[in-house]
Amino acid sequence: MNIMAKFIFDTDDVRRRTMSRVPNMNTSIEQRLRKALWHSGIRYRVNYTKLPGKPDIAITKYKIAIFCDGEFWHGKDWLIKGDNIKSNREYWVPKIQRNIERDIDVNKTLSYQGWTVMRFWGNDILKNLESCVEDVKEEIFICKLEAYEMMETSLSN
Repeated sequence: MNIMAKFIFDTDDVRRRTMSRVPNMNTSIEQRLRKALWHSGIRYRVNYTKLPGKPDIAITKYKIAIFCDGEFWHGKDWLIKGDNIKSNREYWVPKIQRNIERDIDVNKTLSYQGWTVMRFWGNDILKNLESCVEDVKEEIFICKLEAYEMMETSLSN
């Protein structure tokens, strides 16, 4: 094995080990939002595998899928900040672009299946937790209102 091939293999192995240690569920932002929702009386499922994208929080009663997205991994302000990535651009740029595309596909699929998709950035959860909880409560209220209107319509026919 030549030196360059060994270097590439070692780098890929190091990256694989490093990336395997990055938490992809039960992150601190997810836990904060879940705890706040629970204390507000909102019950949910965690990392709901029956849905595309495996939402971090799924309120099945109202068909609300909630994702807690990290700014870097999901490309917040990507058009502005994407150019700021200096190291290993050939790896990070396509990876984050794939994440953004996957998020869009998951949103479309869930919406098509009748689910409301809510996405919160990690910093919004950290800095404005109450506002995030209020957004979820408002969406639940809308779902309840729609269900009531449908029931009322069916009774009048």
